[in-house]
Amino acid sequence: MADINIGKAPATIAVLPFYGTAAVFLWILTLFMAIEPYDLLVHYFSPHLLAWVHTAALGWATMMIFGAAYQLLPVICEQDLYSTRLALWSYGLLTTGVCILIFSFWNFWTGMPMIIGGSFILLAACCYAFNVWQTAAPCSDKYTVNKCFLISAACWLVLTVSIGLLLAINLRYPFIPRNHLELVKLHAHLGLVGWFLQLIVGVSVKLIPMFLLGKSNKNYVLRIALVLQNMGLILFLVDGYLVPTNKRSLIYGVLVLLGVLAWGYYLADAFRNRARKKIDIPMKHVFFSFGYLLAAFLLLPVMEFRTETKWVTLYGILLFLGWITALILGKTFKTLPFIVWNKRYKKLNGKVKVPLPKQLYSEQLVTVQYYLYHVACSLLLTGIVFTMTWLLQLSTILWLLMSTVYLYNVAKVLFHKQTKPLWNYK
Repeated sequence: MADINIGKAPATIAVLPFYGTAAVFLWILTLFMAIEPYDLLVHYFSPHLLAWVHTAALGWATMMIFGAAYQLLPVICEQDLYSTRLALWSYGLLTTGVCILIFSFWNFWTGMPMIIGGSFILLAACCYAFNVWQTAAPCSDKYTVNKCFLISAACWLVLTVSIGLLLAINLRYPFIPRNHLELVKLHAHLGLVGWFLQLIVGVSVKLIPMFLLGKSNKNYVLRIALVLQNMGLILFLVDGYLVPTNKRSLIYGVLVLLGVLAWGYYLADAFRNRARKKIDIPMKHVFFSFGYLLAAFLLLPVMEFRTETKWVTLYGILLFLGWITALILGKTFKTLPFIVWNKRYKKLNGKVKVPLPKQLYSEQLVTVQYYLYHVACSLLLTGIVFTMTWLLQLSTILWLLMSTVYLYNVAKVLFHKQTKPLWNYK
């Protein structure tokens, strides 16, 4: 990570709260799952499943992505984050909004609590998007594609949350003359492809080559990925709104898939040209995440031609607990220790002996987390496919155990202190 422009790194107060809070929300999500594992077998538009989905999408994934984006955006743009205060506002609004929204969905309290929670999240998204735009727009053309992905994702996030708020209002005060579940489908894919996919692409094409000490000059592939992903999403949204539930959505899914494969080709080229040959556990997490993403694409035709709701649930798990969660679990201990190390030891490095970033957390626990995650995920997917309730119960307990290990390791980094004289470090 030596090529990070440390001088442009934002204040840690704009980053670290997101990491810690996201880890707590992951633990809360797995606790919900362990308490009510059989909810995975009911219709996806049920109160508890809606609470789970929004905990995963907003409390876990979006919370972590906000923090990672605030850290990386100044590095990509080679200038300071526009506003630390806006970052803190986005944190407070997002955390408050998610808590209210989860509680409202769990009890299915339609009305003001759900609307207020959604409004807070919309304000957080606007703070984030404005911060991204003001930081990225004036920067040089050196990382144009990366910048476009980040700005595009921020715009899609605001639109996603806006539609989500309108749907929350519609539950209490019906005013939309369309099938609510059809609009939920559009809302979900708007967030998955517009927000999560494009933000992850924009961040990963910087981080993964950096962690591998690899490089790719095929930037044209990323431009193709940007066009295909946005084209597929726009066509899906327009067609899906005008003509609900039609098979043409598979064509738009293919366009997005081609955009994903273009992104994967860029990363594969960086992997082939890497200087670091050994692949550590966090990077294995990252590479396995792509398998879950491809599996979700393969499931699209099944969802289109089969009526059982378990396939929709399986699709959501592959994306949220498979693809996104594996990515975050892998990148957490490649970024968070360095951020804390930079805060505590940057000025002392080279003057006295200081710990390495990897010494701020337990590598053994990362290994335990890695195996627990894959076993828990495999059992959960199997339990849903074959409707095996005992397997669901076992898998959710393993999920809770995995998230506890992860939360402990994150806390170990966040609360790291110099417990002995610096010259005693070896």
